Amino acid sequence: MDLRQLNALVAIAEHGSFSAAADALATVQSNVSTHVKKLELELGSALVDRATGELTEAGVLAVERAHRVISELDALSSDVTALSQEIIGTVHLGLIGTAALWLVPQVLDLAPALHPHLHLVFREATTRALYVQLATGDIDLGVLALPASGSEVHAVPLFEEDLGLFLPRGHALATRALLTVADLASVPLLLPISGTSYRDDLDAAVAKAGVTLDCRAEVDSLRLMRSLMGERCGFAILPPSALPPNAKRTMVFVPVDGIGPRLIGVAQRRRALPGAPVRAVLDILTRILADRRRLPPGVRPVPAEFRQAPNYSPAATRGTRPRRRRA
Repeated sequence: MDLRQLNALVAIAEHGSFSAAADALATVQSNVSTHVKKLELELGSALVDRATGELTEAGVLAVERAHRVISELDALSSDVTALSQEIIGTVHLGLIGTAALWLVPQVLDLAPALHPHLHLVFREATTRALYVQLATGDIDLGVLALPASGSEVHAVPLFEEDLGLFLPRGHALATRALLTVADLASVPLLLPISGTSYRDDLDAAVAKAGVTLDCRAEVDSLRLMRSLMGERCGFAILPPSALPPNAKRTMVFVPVDGIGPRLIGVAQRRRALPGAPVRAVLDILTRILADRRRLPPGVRPVPAEFRQAPNYSPAATRGTRPRRRRA
């Protein structure tokens, strides 16, 4: 087994056929076929269905592992180069939408001066999708809602963010300093899809209060949710940083008693050894959170002494020691 065989299989998975894989690898189709055949002989299983060009079940597993192998080899090269030269390499950073809104501009502000040869690829997705992308090696780091789930992912907290209801300034509830969960029943809501961390917390708070929400739609895209809010299709429970700049004159953020704040952390594959480019991005995130001028309203960094504490809640960051979060 060698790297050419793994690259050939990954190229077929990404481009859909032997001929397209050959074009992507700047070689001929016969070479791709030979590499895949040798890999199949060594593993003792067919990896590609020749009739359809699709991966077999064994092929899917092999591609997942191949991604990790290739990623580790890239990290090895970057680490050695970083010992005597600038950090060179690519980092795929996934973020949930609310964090991406303000973190990505800050990362792009610092990265060119600190590491001019660092190439960044940003992906926006839900927390659930980011966990999958981390496990498969599609991203190197994920900024997502905690607590982390799954044995394949290790996460440390970065910051907590407030959650509240966005309302038009003329709305009857907009003058209130604090809303109750019962107040939410009187407004049409745009809610995150079931299974997301703060939707689960919201559902628990609603059930405890014994109220029924007017859910106009479930939305898994922050951009779409903000657009629907602008069209007055419903109201959303989001962090203050999610309010579009052009909407600050017409919308207000009102906290809701019993909802939020939520904890946001950075996660990576548990068994992966982060290379120099990944460590550079982690350092950039730390620099951003250390500078309060870079933080939007409603965002509070987690103190360093709490960042390695397992199973804590946002309330722990305001106490004297970490508290365990209930499962």
